[in-house]
Amino acid sequence: MSGSDTAPFLSQADDTDDGPVPGTPGLPGSMGNSKSEDPEVPDREGLQHITGLSPGHSALIVAVLCYINLLNYMDRFTVAGVLPDIEQFFDIGDSSSGLIQTDQRSRMLSVFYFAIPVGSGLGYIAGSKVKDMAGDWHWALRVTPGLGVVAVLLLFLVVREPPRGAVERHSDSPPLNPTSWWADLRALARNPSFILSSLGFTAVAFVTGSLALWAPAFLLRSRVVLGETPPCLPGDSCSSSDSLIFGLITCLTGVLGVGLGVEISRRLRRSNPRADPLVCAAGLLGSAPFLFLSLACARGSIVATYIFIFIGETLLSMNWAVVADILLYVVIPTRRSTAEAFQIVLSHLLGDAGSPYLVGLISDRLRRSWPPSFLSEFRALQFSLMLCAFVGALGGAAFLGTAIFIEGDRRQAQLHVQGLLREAGPTDDRIVVPRRGRSTRVPVSSVLI
Repeated sequence: MSGSDTAPFLSQADDTDDGPVPGTPGLPGSMGNSKSEDPEVPDREGLQHITGLSPGHSALIVAVLCYINLLNYMDRFTVAGVLPDIEQFFDIGDSSSGLIQTDQRSRMLSVFYFAIPVGSGLGYIAGSKVKDMAGDWHWALRVTPGLGVVAVLLLFLVVREPPRGAVERHSDSPPLNPTSWWADLRALARNPSFILSSLGFTAVAFVTGSLALWAPAFLLRSRVVLGETPPCLPGDSCSSSDSLIFGLITCLTGVLGVGLGVEISRRLRRSNPRADPLVCAAGLLGSAPFLFLSLACARGSIVATYIFIFIGETLLSMNWAVVADILLYVVIPTRRSTAEAFQIVLSHLLGDAGSPYLVGLISDRLRRSWPPSFLSEFRALQFSLMLCAFVGALGGAAFLGTAIFIEGDRRQAQLHVQGLLREAGPTDDRIVVPRRGRSTRVPVSSVLI
């Protein structure tokens, strides 16, 4: 046998690269159309039949999950709203403070991811206002636990999980069989769109984690240096106006940024299939200079600082829902839980779990080399936060890399879900050879010499 169209190839276990099922319409080398079409979306009655959930129940489940996601970030950033008081109460520096903080689907994702910036902003607002009302910062940390109990009850009583990938499969497609966890990891490691988008999302988490904890404290130090507010001295209650303002900005820019990101990518997809990673790259690369300018202008004008923060956070928020959508269409349904877990661990481990501590550590190291003063505290935190602009630029580069591979990875996942791409089992020792003008799968032993 000679020629590329007659050479046999081995089937590998748990590998999605074996190629499409021979003779399948709509694929190269077949008698069907030369272009694969996207799976058709069933109507409401079809969706209810597939998922077993009525439209009203589905909307209620989305609302409960949004509430839980909102509460998650609200609880996380309540601490940031009263951080100066906590630093003063425990007499700790910046490095120690950093350890405290560690189509329809696209539209639904945008609704769900509104909860991240809105919940974060509500955390600042709740922390600062409850402290002012109670006269004690401890009460700011007692708001969200009761709301968490409500979230747990709603989770048990309302949320029901539909079959994974049921809506995306054609009705006559074979069901997807789950593979082992190690097989999932191997397949994900060979998915460049998933790896690069996860690295880009980690950069987003790094920047947002740093700003979330340190921005209110930085703004307070800026006001002290400018003489607009008295310093936070032992025994006094620290000013919480910046936490309130930053919280409102976070809520507004989050809603605006998430909505813009989803809508821009949705419109661009009509003419450019790489729209999603390009929108993410534009958001990160665009936010970097504005975040840098917000830090550079802080000693001259607090108003200019807030304006640049507003623009930078809006661009940064464009990534949240779009990144989640990328994962859903480049990873097959049976591997999405593993992919989500990996992406979450990576983004927290290298992103928002460590970035507040790293920024605080750099700030403390810089302060030790300068004479003690309020200006030194401000400059140290200012220079350390400039790391966010650099990391944001790296994340933008990762999303540009994602754009190179996104079309191929998305098509491969679609073919797999539709049953047009065969995945060999771990005991499949067969190879494909041509026989009378058509490919046939036969045991390896039958062709060995």
